[in-house]
Amino acid sequence: MTPTTPITRIQQNVLARQERRLLNWICPRLPQWVTPDLLTLLALIAAGVVFAGYALSAYDRNWLWISVAGYVVHWFGDSLDGSLARHRSIERPRYGYFIDHSADVLGALLILTGLGVSPYIRLDVALVALAGYYMLAAHAFLSAKVVGELKLSAVAAGPTELRLILIGLTVAMYVLGQSGPRFESLSVFDAFVGAVGTILIILFIVQTVSLARRLLREGE
Repeated sequence: MTPTTPITRIQQNVLARQERRLLNWICPRLPQWVTPDLLTLLALIAAGVVFAGYALSAYDRNWLWISVAGYVVHWFGDSLDGSLARHRSIERPRYGYFIDHSADVLGALLILTGLGVSPYIRLDVALVALAGYYMLAAHAFLSAKVVGELKLSAVAAGPTELRLILIGLTVAMYVLGQSGPRFESLSVFDAFVGAVGTILIILFIVQTVSLARRLLREGE
């Protein structure tokens, strides 16, 4: 494949159809000064806001609502940057692919590190989830290179569903505080985030074996 070879985007998450309708409605209503690059930057700044909300929740749990707002803005910027470029027919395939996904991995670092420096989730547990995310991201990028397919979802969940899960987790952190159920040295939040991270790692292994077998069958 060359860098300009079209990549098939595979998105099979539960909310994909409804989200696409909403994005298609928003795109023609955005002013011209709103550009895809600006939306990508907005998403990255929003990830920083999520980090700040989690970090500051050590002093006052009301800061968690800043993280919730950050997730909403992050969805807006991250979901619309590519959609707007396609709507206006101003795609820059190599540049857009590189910048968008670079911002995604940096945003994940900010968000999950933020969870780890909050008083609710241990940093080592958050880093397991981050490792799982990065492993699946690496698999997606490798698949795009070797078979021309970029998978944007796994087990019927994509970035939007993941944000909703994280918003729910954040609200639960606010409601339960640090007095929630514990499992030995792990809080219920640690157990949840650790389980998600473990699932992501298992998905990476399963998908990697599956793709390797496919390539072997195709003789490449």
